Amino acid sequence: MNILLNGICGHMGQEVVKLCNAGYRGAVLAAGVDAFSQGGESVPVYKSYDEMTSAEGIDCIVDFSHHTCIQAIMDFAVKHQVPAVIATTGHTEEEKAVIYAAAEKIPVFFSANMSLGVALLVELAKTAAAAMPEAEIEIIEKHHNRKLDAPSGTALMIANALCEVRPEATTNCGRSGQGKRTPEEIGIHAIRMGNIVGEHEVIVGTQNQTITLKHEAHSRALFAEGALAAAAFLVNQKPGLYDMKSLVTG
Repeated sequence: MNILLNGICGHMGQEVVKLCNAGYRGAVLAAGVDAFSQGGESVPVYKSYDEMTSAEGIDCIVDFSHHTCIQAIMDFAVKHQVPAVIATTGHTEEEKAVIYAAAEKIPVFFSANMSLGVALLVELAKTAAAAMPEAEIEIIEKHHNRKLDAPSGTALMIANALCEVRPEATTNCGRSGQGKRTPEEIGIHAIRMGNIVGEHEVIVGTQNQTITLKHEAHSRALFAEGALAAAAFLVNQKPGLYDMKSLVTG
């Protein structure tokens, strides 16, 4: 499985490089795209997709870059009929629309978090929320001080999943000011400090009991593993939009 890695020079890109060099999930690094490339990489690295004339030898694109790159990635992927794993977060609604449109023509894997553990956390949280309809729910996420978007895409993904079993739910990001908490409210809180890789905690509680579900990422390699697992899954799929639940449930 030959990988075209978008954002190859970034922190996460380098984690993917390490795994490809180790042959993880049969992945082989074929080329990269990164505007910040200084040259000297072990594979061809292009500054932009405008420099690439074909996708020959590429089985899947893996994106760990910036959400503003999505139009160029999807244009190239659709033009050359190459599956794409979008592991970047922070997309605007307009950018998500670009992803959804591309998924009508090619296989696209789009998840706010590439962790199998987080996928399991989501399913457990949904079960708790459905079983305890009177419970209040809060989500707390923690990340390093270099992360740009808040709340994290994963926290929003968890909240959206909870809304599937709580259709009346509303979200409140970064609660502040005056006002009583409403029963249907799901609070989302973001912490940015130090070098925290990623922590997500879902608290489901009533007046008499509390369930706390928590996932901690100990290394960024966790997300690179998930992205390559997603790529291995995606290359055998028909055009459509896939996510971590698709991978977990088959």
